[in-house]
Amino acid sequence: MRQVVVALLAAALILAGVVGCGGDGAEPGAPQGAALVLDFTPNAVHSGIYAAQEQGLYEDAGVDLEIREPGDSTDAPKLLEAGRADFAILDIHDLGIAAERGFGVVGVLPIVQRPLAAVIARGDGPVRRPRDLQGRTVGVTGLPSDEAVVDSEVAADDGDPASVERVTIGFNAVASLAAGKVDAVTGFWSAEGVALRRRGVPTRIFRVNRFGAPPYPELVLATARRTLRDDPELVDAVRKATARGYRFATQHPTQALDAVAAAVPGLNRNSQQAQLRTLLPILMPATFDHRVLRAWAAWDVEHGILGSPPDVDALFR
Repeated sequence: MRQVVVALLAAALILAGVVGCGGDGAEPGAPQGAALVLDFTPNAVHSGIYAAQEQGLYEDAGVDLEIREPGDSTDAPKLLEAGRADFAILDIHDLGIAAERGFGVVGVLPIVQRPLAAVIARGDGPVRRPRDLQGRTVGVTGLPSDEAVVDSEVAADDGDPASVERVTIGFNAVASLAAGKVDAVTGFWSAEGVALRRRGVPTRIFRVNRFGAPPYPELVLATARRTLRDDPELVDAVRKATARGYRFATQHPTQALDAVAAAVPGLNRNSQQAQLRTLLPILMPATFDHRVLRAWAAWDVEHGILGSPPDVDALFR
């Protein structure tokens, strides 16, 4: 009988130990694992994320964050929906499109406070303002947002968007404009614009929020609506640590870039340093401005990116 009692006591102690560890073998108080998928190859715009990781800000918030490079930019909503990633950096238009297609995604933090999209023309060419693109060629990637940028800018400058010839060049904006194959290209003023300047190509850059578009946040930290519902503490921890990382990046840009370079072998540091310098004024994550977001939604619908305006209050939290 004594042996039975001892065995039962031992089993109870073992069971108590399992329950005390959360049932998953994790040590009590250990950081919670989570994965974040980037929107693009790691670069200056992600400096706050890598700075937060290098400075231990995610760990301090109780999160063991894995940062993943993307395979295909359209995969992130699927990964969030399937629970194969917990967070993602999404272009705001991709977030809207994903929601329209039925994915349960939600934006929880703006990463940049202004649009990065622009039309970039050669500074030594005939295009001095967006309406000068009438009858000329613009290189576009083929994404719907590129068409919207061209239409918005030309129309806002009292031109006829239909008279602009669009040439699909993929992601070869820098080489195409440098070689004079097109009169202008669409791209990010913080990336392609900087790259062209570093190559000595004179440019005129027309930012979309100065020609028709509202000042929407280009990139957004997103999660699955299910994750926000079931684990709000995790979402809040990652959101706050990421915001702290970007505040650190704006105050210590060299250290933030060191963090990116340490994680990404072969990174062109000079190029990324130039990009980060241009981004610093808008790398200040804050709360979403829902008035601006409603204007963004109307702009996306007007220019055919979205079929109907989303419920902004539900899509951005």
